[in-house]
Amino acid sequence: MPTTPARALKALLLRLRLDVSPIRESRDFRLLLGSSTISIFGSVLTMVAVPYQMKQLTGSYIAVGLVSLAEFVPMVVFGLWGGAIADALDRRRIVILSEVGLCLTSVLLMANAVLLPRATQIPVLYVVAAISAGLTSLRRPSEQAIINRVLKLDQMGAAFAIQSLAGNAGMIVGPAIGGVVVATLGPATSYGIDVVTFVLSLVLLVRVGPVPLTGDAAPASLRSLAEGVRYAVRRPDLMGTYLVDIAAMIFAFSNALYPFLADELHATAALGLLYAAGGVGSVIASVTSGWTGHVHRHGRAVIVAAAAWGAGVALASVMPNIWLMAVFLAVAGGADTISGVFRGTLWNQTIPDEYRGRLAGIELLSYSTGPMLGDARAGLMANVGGSRFSLGAGGLLCVAAVAVMAAALPKFRRYDARTDEHALAERARREQPATT
Repeated sequence: MPTTPARALKALLLRLRLDVSPIRESRDFRLLLGSSTISIFGSVLTMVAVPYQMKQLTGSYIAVGLVSLAEFVPMVVFGLWGGAIADALDRRRIVILSEVGLCLTSVLLMANAVLLPRATQIPVLYVVAAISAGLTSLRRPSEQAIINRVLKLDQMGAAFAIQSLAGNAGMIVGPAIGGVVVATLGPATSYGIDVVTFVLSLVLLVRVGPVPLTGDAAPASLRSLAEGVRYAVRRPDLMGTYLVDIAAMIFAFSNALYPFLADELHATAALGLLYAAGGVGSVIASVTSGWTGHVHRHGRAVIVAAAAWGAGVALASVMPNIWLMAVFLAVAGGADTISGVFRGTLWNQTIPDEYRGRLAGIELLSYSTGPMLGDARAGLMANVGGSRFSLGAGGLLCVAAVAVMAAALPKFRRYDARTDEHALAERARREQPATT
């Protein structure tokens, strides 16, 4: 039967459609996804409320900026240590206890805003922000390692797309609601809502089934952490995913420039459009990510997507108005999400379970530290040549850095899930119980 335009369009839409099989087939993935989605919403309210409260208390740009600095070291330390304990202890218990701890930090923030004198509230905000960052980093490697166990290997890309969709939707809706709540009802109400979301999240988490460790678990130690790092270094394909992502974020992540760009474009009232653009692009990319399941050369796909992210940022820098700038920032955000889908697929289809937690800790650092360093780079370059120069040059440097990485890491560039030894070994290991 000849292919008609209608059939061709239907086939294209089916190919683009988000693969929801992880949600449909895995009860534990549904519970984890629901828990993290609820937590994200509440945490975004707190993310908006903490700097708002600090601004109210101090009126200082530096004091507000130091909140992020207070979070940086715990994020690095606990991200790595969280990976080590995820390979040694009960991952489900780690996730639950971390969530309980995060709930308590929101209780402390609420009490701090209501009960303590204004001068005392300032150091408490720094301390609790640091604790919260540490607990969040402690939780994530174990959560990702659990997801790796409760899904089929072929569903990993779809799972990352679904997680990205939920996360970006929360980051679009959450700040808008958070800004209204904190401005009208105050920081304490924002923290109280966050406490409620953590309680709801815990109700879902405790229903996740046990996920026993496979094989002999190495005790959590600096030695086991170093073993995880050595494993990653021996794998050029893994190192490629980390290095490309870090380079892409350092050179092209430029959120710190948005207030200045909005002023230059005489659109200060539309500043939120620039912040939301990347998330909108990410949501669109996630919803239409069905085609990614048909791609097997994940290294090449990461390279192309990371270069497209940089190109989108560079093109945004020359746009004459805020709407066109937002369009290209959305394109960049979508490309970054696609890069993340392929990076996550490669990680979860090739890393043995005994290393999964430690490598998830390294992954956390690769996609968390880059944006922080990127904003610092953007500010320094803007100080030299202005915000548009910083945005455009950063995008072009991203494209150049990705090209250098692709040339320097041929094994990463040539990675193919159908022939890679690590992918084949992990697939054989997953299939072994069914054949014995």
